[in-house]
Amino acid sequence: MKDYIDQKISLSSVLEISTETITDISLDSLEKLPWHFLKKLMILNSTARNTEISQFPQFSNVSSYKTTVSFDDIFDKTNDDSTLSVNPLDLITAILLCSDCFLQQQLMVKMSLRQFPLPLLLPDCRTNRCTLLVWALRDIVKKWRPHSMESSKGVREENLVVTKMPAISFIRLGNCKLSKSKILNEVFGNREQQQNFFIHHNLQCGDIRTISNGLVEICWSLPCGKTYLDIFPDPLAIINLRGDASSYLTQFQFLKTISTAVFIFVDSIDENQFELLSTIQSSEGQYYFILSSQVSKQHATLEQLRKLAPCLKLDERHVLVKSDKINKADFVQRIRGTIKDILASSSSRISVEEMATKTNELEINVDECDEHCLIAQKIAGDITAEIQDVAEYKERVLPLQGDLLKELAQLEKELHRMKNQGTQNTEIYKSKVKAEILKKQQKQNQYKPSSSTRSFINAIQHVSSEHRHYFLKWMKFRLDMKARQNLSNLREKYKSYCKDSSGHCKELVQLDKKIGLEHFMREIGQIYEAERLLVDGGKLAKTQKQYGYLPSVAAELMLEGNPIELIDGDASHLPIRWVTDVLTELKNKMGSNSKIHVITVLGVQSTGKSTLLNTMFGLQFAVSSGRCTRGAFMLLIKVKEDLRETLGCDFLMVIDTEGLKSPQLAKLEDSYEHDNELATLVVGLSDITLVNLAMENSTEMKDILQIVVHAFLRMHKFGKKPNCLFVHQNVGDVSAHDQKIRDRKLRLEELDEMTKVAAKMEKQSTRSKFSDQMEYDAEKDNSYISGLWYDVPPMAPVNTGYSEKVYEAKKYLIDILKQKKHKSMDILDFVQLMQSLWNAVKHETFIFNFRNSLVADAYDHLCSNYSSWESSFHRNIHFWLLEAETKICNHSSVEVNNLSRELDTNVQEKLQSEEVIILRNLESYFDSKVENVYLVEKYRDDFITRACILKRELQQHAFIKIREALGIKKGTEKYDKIQAQYTERIEEEVTHLLQECRKSRCQLDSEQLNEKFEKMWKKTLTELQFDKIEKQDVKHKVFMQLKLNMQNKGSGVKKRLAAFLKLDCVGQKSFTVEKDHIDLKLSENPLKAFNEYWNSDISVELSHQSDSLIQACNEYISEKANTPNLDYDDTYTRELLQKLDERLKQPEFQKLRTTPLNECELKLHICELAARAFQRMHDKFIQDHDPLQRLEEKKQNYLSTFTDTYNKKDQCQKKAKELCDLCLKPALQDYVHKHLGLEIIENFQNSDNYTQYHTRKYFQFALLKELLEEGVFEDYLKHISNYEEFVKDWIFTKVVSYCTEKVKMADMEKDCLSKIMKKVKSTVEVAKEVKVPGKVSEFFDTFFDILKYDIVVSKESLGMSLFQNEENIRQFADNILHYIDKMEEELMSQFKENGSVAEKLSSLPFKPQNELFAKVFGCGKQCPFCKVPCEAGGGGHTEHWAEIHRPRGLL
Repeated sequence: MKDYIDQKISLSSVLEISTETITDISLDSLEKLPWHFLKKLMILNSTARNTEISQFPQFSNVSSYKTTVSFDDIFDKTNDDSTLSVNPLDLITAILLCSDCFLQQQLMVKMSLRQFPLPLLLPDCRTNRCTLLVWALRDIVKKWRPHSMESSKGVREENLVVTKMPAISFIRLGNCKLSKSKILNEVFGNREQQQNFFIHHNLQCGDIRTISNGLVEICWSLPCGKTYLDIFPDPLAIINLRGDASSYLTQFQFLKTISTAVFIFVDSIDENQFELLSTIQSSEGQYYFILSSQVSKQHATLEQLRKLAPCLKLDERHVLVKSDKINKADFVQRIRGTIKDILASSSSRISVEEMATKTNELEINVDECDEHCLIAQKIAGDITAEIQDVAEYKERVLPLQGDLLKELAQLEKELHRMKNQGTQNTEIYKSKVKAEILKKQQKQNQYKPSSSTRSFINAIQHVSSEHRHYFLKWMKFRLDMKARQNLSNLREKYKSYCKDSSGHCKELVQLDKKIGLEHFMREIGQIYEAERLLVDGGKLAKTQKQYGYLPSVAAELMLEGNPIELIDGDASHLPIRWVTDVLTELKNKMGSNSKIHVITVLGVQSTGKSTLLNTMFGLQFAVSSGRCTRGAFMLLIKVKEDLRETLGCDFLMVIDTEGLKSPQLAKLEDSYEHDNELATLVVGLSDITLVNLAMENSTEMKDILQIVVHAFLRMHKFGKKPNCLFVHQNVGDVSAHDQKIRDRKLRLEELDEMTKVAAKMEKQSTRSKFSDQMEYDAEKDNSYISGLWYDVPPMAPVNTGYSEKVYEAKKYLIDILKQKKHKSMDILDFVQLMQSLWNAVKHETFIFNFRNSLVADAYDHLCSNYSSWESSFHRNIHFWLLEAETKICNHSSVEVNNLSRELDTNVQEKLQSEEVIILRNLESYFDSKVENVYLVEKYRDDFITRACILKRELQQHAFIKIREALGIKKGTEKYDKIQAQYTERIEEEVTHLLQECRKSRCQLDSEQLNEKFEKMWKKTLTELQFDKIEKQDVKHKVFMQLKLNMQNKGSGVKKRLAAFLKLDCVGQKSFTVEKDHIDLKLSENPLKAFNEYWNSDISVELSHQSDSLIQACNEYISEKANTPNLDYDDTYTRELLQKLDERLKQPEFQKLRTTPLNECELKLHICELAARAFQRMHDKFIQDHDPLQRLEEKKQNYLSTFTDTYNKKDQCQKKAKELCDLCLKPALQDYVHKHLGLEIIENFQNSDNYTQYHTRKYFQFALLKELLEEGVFEDYLKHISNYEEFVKDWIFTKVVSYCTEKVKMADMEKDCLSKIMKKVKSTVEVAKEVKVPGKVSEFFDTFFDILKYDIVVSKESLGMSLFQNEENIRQFADNILHYIDKMEEELMSQFKENGSVAEKLSSLPFKPQNELFAKVFGCGKQCPFCKVPCEAGGGGHTEHWAEIHRPRGLL
């Protein structure tokens, strides 16, 4: 290192690519040691401090064996002759003394990432003076979370040089039995995993120090906000003096001055040490002694401590003794507790920057006192002092970028792409665009550089390299500091705005604006371009140019290792004139040594791309967990002479790019253009592209790969075939490469498939494989790298596994370049390629687009809103239908025909009004300021179409329901008329008998009355001629409809049907697919084809489709058969067969090559099922409408009315009870039965469970999540093989569970009953106020007229209750109210007892499970390859899609 005492080692020389940096050479000499350390540290390897030098002894005869061995001197051999070591602290001290200030700064950053202690006071053994390293530490920025910010989840991000915090110092006096550094490692180390921050004598090579005695180290304890991980709740600085403090008084005095507390390790205090300690007088710090227990010197030490107590303010708490009785863990806890007490009680805080002010009287040098550094600091301070509001500052000081540059960039692309041309003439449109570009350029030329910009330019031109570096560093520090000062307030504002982002879009944009060095360099570039345009346009003479030197300055910066912006990330623009001239100047400065190879990185945002490059090449690209890199930056790394010939280049150009699919740019619907432009350009420029894939972003991986594939494919036009290396981050398993063999194979298959699709889109059909367009070896070109951090930041060091794997990837990259598959480019060749690529990018229309997650979220939000509107539409139509059905039932037969026409008109009006409402909601939604609504504008027509389809579906449903209700009414009309005649005759005879009995002179008793009534009843029934209802042969009728339906299906079908006279012979067993159901006529070898077909998945699919069809038909049959008062009609069979025909015409059946015989057998099976159900329905209808039976049911009621009337008893209470039991109770039960389904849906929609039914995507997620949690294979199998049935069962189970556990079914029935009971009671109150005196029947006329739209009441069921009664209406009404309350209690009690929830749900006319199924099932289409269901939201869509497909292996 003697050669570098005066001529310091520079950062650029360390970063050079050389044989040593890519070769694992054994450390066998002292000369190699410094370079070994620098190499390891630059790649963040934890073994950098391993300084052991191997010296291998020579053996004359390895196989020789001594027959006698002497062990006499075995204990005298204390050293191993085969090794030589240097204390790591001596090495670090020597390297820092021989490094320039910028290398020192970089070394400190790397050491801080490794959690190594950093030199604070650097001793120089040549001058016996030390230097305070403020500048070297100034680039260290850390994030932490104090415990006080844990609840708010706040984070502090600060430069540690300017951050004030307590400083706890540790020193040693004399020789000490306790190892100070070892104890510090235990005190400040992780509780679960010991970290060796400080080197001590028990570590490898840590025993003997030579030039590092007097070194003062600093490190920081920073909390992460987790109480179970953090040792201390707040940050503090830990300072450690190496060596005996009594020998380094300057350092000791410095530590006394700056420390909140000083811990002194000492075995015993002798006279010299006492004198040193007694000189401490006016220090504000506290002093603590850590003593080792030495019995022989305990008394003397105790006496000295008593003397020191007054001046050092000591008490028992300030002395910690490590005795043999205290174990190490307890002693460490005591020290930690003491430090916590110090932090809680002391307000002393100091920053490293402030420490520099304490050095004036101590003869300590400060590295920032360099003249160039101070001048640069002042200039940077003056420029940045003006920054208060970033947006305002950029608009005022840097006016040539921002909106103006973005508009200009878009116009330049529009000039080539002509996307907005429309129907305009091409030349006219181009002229308009050119005129607009010229207008923008003229506006640019009007601006003059601001004073700050001129100061910036002056600071980097005509100055030394050292001065320029100092200035740029100070600018970076100041700009970063400005950002961090306002960071906390900005975050709070951002949180508040984000809660209501629709109203604060402009404010959010302002908060997203940042400023950095790249903005000043970008402004310089735009100043140059504006002047260059004037010169090229002849409006400015070349001799009048003021800024022609700027490309030369930028070229100097590139040669010195500074990155230069290639693509403006804000405007997605490449300033082609500026970059071209900078690179041309670079060529002039390089001369003949201008050959380059280009390495690029691509990947998703925040996946560690910049960190990867920094670790690989020791660079300093900006890194953070948020959005750092914008656009693309290029940086040069020099290749050392020993590798230039091998690699065929003089420099490596590394291009760092911004992350693809960034959230900020995703807000723009055409964000894919930005990503495609970036990927196309950088891939085209590169020889090797690193595709960075983070495993936690695997869902984004395919989008990124598709962008990359398209980019590589376009490069074929330019004759480039770059290498591609996939870097898989966060894969820590040592066997990852072997375990991922299958993944690599699948990835290659995916890439090949993407290539085929991309080639078709790009019209390059000859490119069928990924390897056709680039150099890619699936085995070699995949690198698996473990996670970056070894533990939890901020106290976690970089994972050694990460650095080792990155180093291996680096060596592999260099090996690829050594193979010379890619010819190196001259800088001018690079310029020419860049120009060609940028021109191609501007012309590119980027056919390929991907569905980014923001569009998906906006689509889901739209679906969720539409879902609620659709539910409202459904609910309102169902309520209307219930009212219409009630009207039909309560109207007389004469009124029904007129009512039918009225209902047809009303339903059309109702549907039209509901459709208008949903269309207005859609229009309002798209016209609103809902976030990202414009991203789904293209789906507007789909949802309008869906609303129209919904109206048609509900219209069809409403007409069917109305026709069904009218059919029931008309079907029972003739039977009701006959029944009315019989009832009238019975009532006449009962009245006549009553009159005869009253004329009798003697009073008849009960038995006599019964005898006379019985005689009259028999005589009347005998006289009445009962026409029995003719029973139909439903099975025959169904069969005839089937024959009519199949009459044109061929002779084979006719022959098959002729074999059946009735349907009794089929339908008894389950349907099975037979051999003659398969059509093999088109096959050359039918037998072979049959075997292949029968053993294939198609036969299974045929059985599955048949079973599904049978199930759907069964549901229709069951619905009809269970409808009350419905008689059989051939219409129902025709509807059933029509449903069958529609389903058989679907592609699912058509592709199965079935014969007409299969259709015949299937229809026979289903028709037999229907015939049996319809026959039972018809038989029940006949039974219910048998007039004799209906009269017999009312016999007891007539007898009771007859005897009570004869005996002149008060029937008021009795008739009121009969009214409730015979009339109101059935009507209310029917009301609850009809409305319960809607009540369940309304309750369900207001519950937390309903979230998963908002959209199909949410529903499928919830379903799959439950499948995953339950882990039942049979459920998976059913979900995949019979999706429709599985979904129906799953929803039904959820509804049953909800009605059983969440909200009881009985409670919802009570709610339905309570709603109608309120109206019934209020109606009784209204009806009893009828002023016209008369019979009770007039009371009932008023009562039923009010309720005719709510409940279906059968007056006929009252029988004699409605005649011969002239009661007090008010009293009668009060009795009704009394019995209504009792009836309500009885019904509520029945609700708790009646049947299971599942049975009730299945019997409801409006089934909530069916409503939910229709809502989330969608079109029912499934992917033909993986069977995943379609997720398209709009009805009637022609394109089916799903975001995630299943592995083919599941099928």
